[in-house]
Amino acid sequence: MTIEKVRIPDMRNPVLTSAQQQLVEYTTANPVTLSAQAVIDTAKTQTGLDYFGNLDFMPRLELVMSAADADANLAPAGRAGYFGLAVRFLRARLELEDFIRKHPEIEEVQLDPPIIDAGLPRSGTTYTVQLLAADPRVRSLQHWEGLRPVADPYIKDGKDIRYELAEAEWIEADAISPIAKLSHEFTPDHITEDIELTGADFGGYYFEWFANIPAWRDYQYAHDPAPWLNYLRRSIKALVFQRGPSRWVGKCPQHMEQLAAVAKAFPGAFLVINHRDPVASIQSGITMMGYAARFTQNNLDLDQIATYWIDRYERLLRRCVEDRDLIDPARSYDLYFHKLTADPMGEMEAIYQKAGLAFDDVVRASIQEAIDANQRGRNGQLVYDLKGDFGIDPAQLRERFSFYFDRFPEVRPEVN
Repeated sequence: MTIEKVRIPDMRNPVLTSAQQQLVEYTTANPVTLSAQAVIDTAKTQTGLDYFGNLDFMPRLELVMSAADADANLAPAGRAGYFGLAVRFLRARLELEDFIRKHPEIEEVQLDPPIIDAGLPRSGTTYTVQLLAADPRVRSLQHWEGLRPVADPYIKDGKDIRYELAEAEWIEADAISPIAKLSHEFTPDHITEDIELTGADFGGYYFEWFANIPAWRDYQYAHDPAPWLNYLRRSIKALVFQRGPSRWVGKCPQHMEQLAAVAKAFPGAFLVINHRDPVASIQSGITMMGYAARFTQNNLDLDQIATYWIDRYERLLRRCVEDRDLIDPARSYDLYFHKLTADPMGEMEAIYQKAGLAFDDVVRASIQEAIDANQRGRNGQLVYDLKGDFGIDPAQLRERFSFYFDRFPEVRPEVN
């Protein structure tokens, strides 16, 4: 397979596409109000529902909205995207709570011990969970379902239209930011992150990707993530109730700083922890954020993006190093990027063996099909320039993460 190399030539001096310019013009002419009440009112209007369940999430909703409203560099398009995300999460919560009230037996659904993947963004977690989710004996979260976890409101003329809605949204998003799929595509059927579910409880770092909100970051570090992890488990029960099986396979990069909390929220879970050169992960993450910032920020500030997210990645990895030994070694597996890419089938078999799960011919064939369908670079390969685009020397940046390499010496440096 010939892989197309793609370079973003205008990172520091962007030239907007016609689709991006139209988005800027529309959102400027139609501003949104970033307040909790505006989100509540919109979600209620869209769903016709008003029961939110346990209201302990409300202070978090207030904070994520006020923090974004205080981001003076968040452009109208960025504000619109942030508002839309918050409305989507609250709408999903209203629909989920309504569904559980109609089917209270959901609360008694028994889940088998899940397989939960953690790892930095761009460390192979998406690939890993795509392979694990190929096993027909497990339940995973496809993107179309993560966007709208409850089917009932979207049954039209006897047909579930959630996939069609997600497909239309993906086409629109791809038109605005065609570069994004080179890093992380959001096609309807790819396996998405559990953060789509914790978002409905207004927990997790998802919001940090859409605005400069250090107040929300600091809140998370000062509070136990148990409430939104418990809400994740509750949401999984509702999903399994609608369609089994009952062994969940999920992932979230933020779990790197929540390993102990995740193990507590999901007793008996088997944790797969992805490891990769953090410099490679960082350059990918901040490049994509820098590309999006051309229309989500009033004034493109690549330095702020790099500073914030290098610090954020360091926090994730320091917590991982601190907590890794708290996790039962018999219920966890350290998965290294170079090993995963060199021998994905061998790594999957090793995970299954340690987790005590049968790895038969059906599983092997299903995973091989997923390997064939998820070849790296099938959409093209982004060429990164950490020094040219961000003025960052990879070797110097790597020194900042020496604590991580010391703890996990099998991690291989990738970026020169």
